Amino acid sequence: MDTEFSGKQPNVASRLERLPLSRYQHVIFLIIATAFLFDTMDTAALAYMLGTIKADLGITTAQTGLLASASLLGMLVGAAAAGILSDKYGRKPIFQFSMVLWGAGSLFCGLSNTYLSLMASRVLLGVGMGMELPIALTLVAEFLPTRLRGRYTAVLEGFLPIGFIAVGLLVYFLMPVLGWRGIFIVMAIPALFLLVIRRVVPESPRWLEATGKYGTAETTMAAIENHVMRALRIKTLAAPVEGVITIGADVEAGWLASVKDLWLPECRTRTVMLWIVWFFTLLGFYGLTSWLAALLQQAGYAVTKSILYTVVMSCAGIPGFMCAAWSLERWGRKPAAVFFLLGSAVFAFIYGQCAGHHLAVAELIVSGLLLQFFLFGMWCVIYAYTPELYPTRSRTTGSGMASAIGRIGSMIGPFGIGLILPAMGQDGAFGIGAVCFLISAISIVLLGVETKGVPLT
Repeated sequence: MDTEFSGKQPNVASRLERLPLSRYQHVIFLIIATAFLFDTMDTAALAYMLGTIKADLGITTAQTGLLASASLLGMLVGAAAAGILSDKYGRKPIFQFSMVLWGAGSLFCGLSNTYLSLMASRVLLGVGMGMELPIALTLVAEFLPTRLRGRYTAVLEGFLPIGFIAVGLLVYFLMPVLGWRGIFIVMAIPALFLLVIRRVVPESPRWLEATGKYGTAETTMAAIENHVMRALRIKTLAAPVEGVITIGADVEAGWLASVKDLWLPECRTRTVMLWIVWFFTLLGFYGLTSWLAALLQQAGYAVTKSILYTVVMSCAGIPGFMCAAWSLERWGRKPAAVFFLLGSAVFAFIYGQCAGHHLAVAELIVSGLLLQFFLFGMWCVIYAYTPELYPTRSRTTGSGMASAIGRIGSMIGPFGIGLILPAMGQDGAFGIGAVCFLISAISIVLLGVETKGVPLT
């Protein structure tokens, strides 16, 4: 443990709360968001290439569903491990390690020549992606003051639709030249971005203080304050915000303690609510989006058109996350989450009717645009809401475990769609997705708490 805390210096949380926004925080945010963008591109790539891979490898619909679920199995393992490891060893080192894993996984996908080797590579890729997500959310939440936390966490999730669009365009233009294997190899290159993270992004001072590393926390916090003052060209900062505390090392420590925290009386209901929300939301989201381009191909659209239509639909995610960022701070977390979940349910059902009954392309695209608007807005709100429900010492454990439970749903989704499509058709599959989003909305209404304007502890 670092030098003991003297009690004379205001704690990290109170000092972070008073910091004005500067170029320095924007740089940190953009670095984390860029890493998240690369992760998202790897996640979304299979949605565009699944139909082509199915035809190239000559695999069945059920096998294709298993392939879509493979990376989600890895994400389950990665999310659960990342939460516990980063609460014990720190946000920064585990964040970097996650990038190494998904970079290697993407490279091995590109080098795979058989169905089984591709499955194994997708699992490794998923471990890295699953590890990165909860840590990225936690880092952003812990670096920013309460007044900005929801907005910027939502903007971070705005890189999700950008990633879908970017990788869709990459696949559209490069797959005819490089093939699906070449696309995976190209997407392994951004893992080198971890060198920038290692050099520029500091460890979370909230985590350092919460784990009893007071000397390092003070050094890191002082460096952040100096960066902000230099960026704004000021010599002093406002007084620290009073009454803001961090739950720290004076309570039980260790990875088991952070897991037990999730079931303390003040966290128990939140944990149950989050696990329901993450399970059903990911079941619906991945069950539908993993098959989106492949379903269009199955409905009779050419490969290039199905990819292009999916890219166009994903563009609606950009205004979706912008609306989500606004609604988080204007309406609060609960109303925003319920609004976007209900919108996702309604337009998942409508899109299924359009696709399943082969309606005009214009009707299909309009319903798809509205579906993606609500889906990506929904994720912005849920990702912003989740880390706010736990104290610093167990924040990534709570976020990671919720994400891990969600990955169980996300594995069931693509495989389940592959099984039920022959029996229920596209309208039935999208109807099931709508029910999943409805269940999530109801659980937030009944069990959720509002965290708007509440400082992190």
